Amino acid sequence: MKKALSIFTLLLLMAATMQAQEKKPDWMRWHYLSEAEMYDTSRGMNFVETDPPTGEPRFVAEFEPMQGVMIRYPLGIPTSLVAQLSNNCMVYCIVSTSQQNQAQNSFQSAGVNMSNVTFVNAPTDSYWVRDYGPWYIFEDREPAIVDNIYNRPRPNDDNISGVFANFWQIPMYGMNLQHTGGNMMEDGRGHGVSDDLVLNENNHNETNVRNKMRDYLGIDPYHITIDPQGDYIAHVDCWGKYLAPDKILIAQLPQSNPRYQYYEQVAEYFETTNCCWGYPYHVYRVQEPGGYTLAPYTNSLILNKTVYVPMGSNSTYNNDAIAVYQEAMPGYTIVGVNGGSAGWENTDALHCRTRGVMDFHMLFVDHRNVLHGEQEWQDSIPVVSKFIAYSGANLKQDSLLVYYSIDGGAYQTAHMTATGNPDEYVGYIKGYQGESEIDYYVFGADESGHRYTQPVFADLDPHHFTMAAHEPPTPQGELVITPDTLWFTQMGQERQFNIINETNEAVTIIDVVPEAPSFNLWDNTFPYTLQPGETLTVTINFQSAPGKDTYIPYEILVRTTLGDRIVMGMVLNTSLDSGFVIVGAPVLEFNDPGDSPQQACMQNRFFGSQIPVKVLSVTENGTDYLSFEPHGTLPYTVEPADYFYLDVYVNAMVKGYEVTTFTVQTDQNDCTYSVAINEDLLSVTELSAEAKLYPNPTTGQFTVEGANVSKVEVYNLVGQKVCEQQGSKTVNIDAANWHKGIYLVNIIEQNGAVVTKKLVVR
Repeated sequence: MKKALSIFTLLLLMAATMQAQEKKPDWMRWHYLSEAEMYDTSRGMNFVETDPPTGEPRFVAEFEPMQGVMIRYPLGIPTSLVAQLSNNCMVYCIVSTSQQNQAQNSFQSAGVNMSNVTFVNAPTDSYWVRDYGPWYIFEDREPAIVDNIYNRPRPNDDNISGVFANFWQIPMYGMNLQHTGGNMMEDGRGHGVSDDLVLNENNHNETNVRNKMRDYLGIDPYHITIDPQGDYIAHVDCWGKYLAPDKILIAQLPQSNPRYQYYEQVAEYFETTNCCWGYPYHVYRVQEPGGYTLAPYTNSLILNKTVYVPMGSNSTYNNDAIAVYQEAMPGYTIVGVNGGSAGWENTDALHCRTRGVMDFHMLFVDHRNVLHGEQEWQDSIPVVSKFIAYSGANLKQDSLLVYYSIDGGAYQTAHMTATGNPDEYVGYIKGYQGESEIDYYVFGADESGHRYTQPVFADLDPHHFTMAAHEPPTPQGELVITPDTLWFTQMGQERQFNIINETNEAVTIIDVVPEAPSFNLWDNTFPYTLQPGETLTVTINFQSAPGKDTYIPYEILVRTTLGDRIVMGMVLNTSLDSGFVIVGAPVLEFNDPGDSPQQACMQNRFFGSQIPVKVLSVTENGTDYLSFEPHGTLPYTVEPADYFYLDVYVNAMVKGYEVTTFTVQTDQNDCTYSVAINEDLLSVTELSAEAKLYPNPTTGQFTVEGANVSKVEVYNLVGQKVCEQQGSKTVNIDAANWHKGIYLVNIIEQNGAVVTKKLVVR
């Protein structure tokens, strides 16, 4: 009391030195107590205590959606600001009946949007509606008001909570604590902050204060700090402010200021205290010069996506304050507001003289188990959130989403589905690697048109975490893909390949990525975890219209946790080739030596020059296990646009070779086919030595190694020889300039044996 009296005396002495025209009327200086009020014991004379809410209370934060803002007339803010507020939301103006016409005329003259103004008739004692106005909560899904004993002996102000409970026709609960709105900030998720004024005014009964805040408002934990400002008012909004559930703004004074250490003490407290999402608060500092220089920057009003910041008397500090808000609240509009004729004070500014009215029909996105820091490795990670539509409207099930970005890439979406718990949904982030950096946010919408994100800044300042390094165990066995070549001859054609996990560990198929944009994946969602022994069938659909006859190879990349695999997609070319060309597949497949013959077909495409082609001979390359029956006696002349047909047989005694080739020789160019025989016929043990090929896949040089290598021939999948090199024990071949894809490497030994291996070039 002595401290309060000395401050009051000092203020009276300061006021006495002012010129008469500058002296403020009483109603403009009563934010602090007058001497008479200091001895007035009538606080809360009309207060009625009630039991706390029976439902779960949620004290809504200032940065949540607001349907309106409360002010009082006569004003404590410029009418130009009222005009701005009226274009943001509804303005609820408390005014006596006798002064309503005056208020209306003043607003109209200032360009206020009168369709967004509602007058609420009631007597008041002051314009500090922040301090005495109602505390809006949700009780479960319904709006309600919590009233407290206003810590000023101003009965008209203290009645305003009841006025608005009647205005809205919503319940009001009486919480038997002396308190004030300027000394309360909350995050909307159960955390709250006040300085120790709340203990001083409630008999220092900390247990009672904390219990009341928990039972009536749902505030737990309740952070009670020192008052770093050390001024008469002891209101938290004079030095700090919640900007988001994990962001707090705290003023900072020069080190020379005697109060500097107290501000730093509060800042350090929050820098080392966890927010509701499980990690320490991000503390932003706004510089104030201290002393009598006006700098009321924390006393701002957040209203939907706009922040109205009271400006001080130093333009440099003003600009710096705006910049701090812009950094902390990306995507928001930051508006500097001058005090006008009423003026701001360091202990009384814009926030003190306004109060938001929560949107009774908001959509609340409540994702509590926020992913942050380093997360232990898992193939997919769940994001769990509640969605509460206070409007009572249904949620849009297709608009409950997790947006996520991996390592700075484009945002992807994961749809969220119900978990079975009330209002709870889950979506999964997938497709990352070990040590990936992941940004994400949660989005929801309901049928009433309400939308919301968490964080509210969405992709401008999302949640962030790092996935731990992944060191999967080395599995024993192979990941088998069969077949490894798909042939497409017409639009809409489907082909399938199987991925068989023959290892002893689970293998994740991360993705299947076709090189050609005209390939579509059907019926598969990736990532997909393939258990040991399990088979996954992947269906590929070719959507583009093919051209004629000649195949073009495309890669279908299969990304797995065991490394990448390649399946070739062979698609008919969309333009006609020139020359003597193979028509159809350049690979003939046999399952048994007794199979019916396969037919090879070639065409003379010298259309422009009208050159005839003479087929001279058909020769098997390096083996003698095929026989041929041309449709015509060789040499055979093929006129332009005509076809040449050849029946190919596998001899009954063939064994030991998976793939061989033969060449149709002409007087213009040659055509080479590959012939694949069922691997059940293989007998590689008869070869004189095991030939090796490495590395495979390769991006450049590869090596063929064997004891008796005579020659190495390499063919692409359309039967064209791309390389031939004489042998030795080690043959190095440079494939750096080859087209990526699959090649057949014939390793011909000195005894005539041929080993054919598949090579993947990336």
